[in-house]
Amino acid sequence: MRDPIGVQVAQVAECYEKHADALVRFAATLVGSADAEDVVSEAVVAVLRSATDEVNDMGAYLYRAVVSASAKHWRSQNRRQARERRAVMGAPVPADRSVDSRIAAALDRLSAQQRAVVHLTYWEDLTPSMVAERLGVSDGSVRRQLARARKRLRECLR
Repeated sequence: MRDPIGVQVAQVAECYEKHADALVRFAATLVGSADAEDVVSEAVVAVLRSATDEVNDMGAYLYRAVVSASAKHWRSQNRRQARERRAVMGAPVPADRSVDSRIAAALDRLSAQQRAVVHLTYWEDLTPSMVAERLGVSDGSVRRQLARARKRLRECLR
């Protein structure tokens, strides 16, 4: 008898070994380099916990899990920063950024999905069809998210 959980763990491990560096670079675009490895780890653990039936494209599944983990990361960070601001009675929390602050601010205004699409398009050099396959969405959704991201970036950087 075949053990579906054992098969999935093997699939995840094999896929992770193959794509680990790319997943960390992808996560760095979504949450910053300081937290990228943690987000990827959380995503892999979440995939392992899901113990679903066989996944057709484990690479795409892992990328989607990284997008979800990055959204969770930002929600948690935003709550923590709000608590810190309240604790110091409204004093601004300085941002620690190694990139141009205008660019970082513009990227922060994008949704997690938009940052994911921008990263895969420009840093991974994927076509919209390839991005759609990796994220498990339609080509049209990728094109819309990319157009919205470009528009938002142009507005923020003017």
